[in-house]
Amino acid sequence: MKPNRIPLKPGQESVWDYPRPAILEDTNKHLKVVCRGIILAETSRAQRVLETSHPPSYYFPPEDVQVKYLSLNSIRGLCEWKGHYEYYDIQIGNQQIQQAAWRYFDPTPNFLAIQGYYGFFANLMDACYVNDEQVMPQAGNLYGGWITADIVGPFKGDAGTWGW
Repeated sequence: MKPNRIPLKPGQESVWDYPRPAILEDTNKHLKVVCRGIILAETSRAQRVLETSHPPSYYFPPEDVQVKYLSLNSIRGLCEWKGHYEYYDIQIGNQQIQQAAWRYFDPTPNFLAIQGYYGFFANLMDACYVNDEQVMPQAGNLYGGWITADIVGPFKGDAGTWGW
């Protein structure tokens, strides 16, 4: 059952206008990930994935990520739209956060531009920002969407939304 759309205000976009299957687009928004007091990633040359019912997921080029804090986790997965991905743990000092980041090592043809780029789960970081606005993480433990004031739902991820 499709939920009722939240009405748009000027300058907002609805996740219900995003396509299915998902698409990839460039973004020059300033993105930043802060983890355990360290700026783990920062860029203005990211990619974002847009998919019906999901807030955007952002992907950072590896050159803009402090990869020295990331270590490959043994868990892999497959997204029907984007392809094969792998998870990364973050190790800062004696603190480890498991499955805190991911990247596509074998993307589908439409998502080749994010091959090797990193995504981060905002709920596991100190804070994530889009143009200096702190994001709210997408609900659920499977999705990596970042919610900002200019993105309107309702969003997939909460209890009862699996069938959307």
